[in-house]
Amino acid sequence: MENISDGDAGNCAARAPYALQATDDSMAPEFKNGAIIIVDPDYPHTHGAYIVIDYDNETWFRQFKLIEGEPYLVALNNDYPKTQMVKEFKIRGVVTQQAKHRKNGVKNAVHYI
Repeated sequence: MENISDGDAGNCAARAPYALQATDDSMAPEFKNGAIIIVDPDYPHTHGAYIVIDYDNETWFRQFKLIEGEPYLVALNNDYPKTQMVKEFKIRGVVTQQAKHRKNGVKNAVHYI
């Protein structure tokens, strides 16, 4: 298992925080389908962090957890299985904020770091 480098660490624009939208309910109830998240590519991932990651030929939005010393991608919605990380991966960034979004019931921005 290896974290593959971006190769663009010197490019400020490529390393700036950016927004994404959740496209399913896998991270509900904290992040509803349609939630806007702010992702910081330079923030270090730690146990319990919400991350955006390229893994197994897909881009995932999950919680990063160490379970008995092994890394897992964990959905908050129990209808989705947790996935042990045994293949190469590329962490796109750590979710630092959920943007204000009245439609999804988020009245104020929520910060996660």
